[in-house]
Amino acid sequence: MRFDLLVNDLIIVELKTVEFFSAIHEAQLLTYLKLLKKPKGLLINFNCTNIFQEGQRTFVTEYYRKLPKE
Repeated sequence: MRFDLLVNDLIIVELKTVEFFSAIHEAQLLTYLKLLKKPKGLLINFNCTNIFQEGQRTFVTEYYRKLPKE
């Protein structure tokens, strides 16, 4: 098991360079989130023209609800 980035011990970032996201990419990130008990994950694809519109997906887990409100 190797995820690409862990930001502030809260967000797992999984980087891809694929034509399209597939279900296996989402399942991989969701598995990392569940096993490591992290609240948020980002799936980013660099093989697109605009990362912010078509190359990014955000996932949250039940641990997101438990984060302090600040």
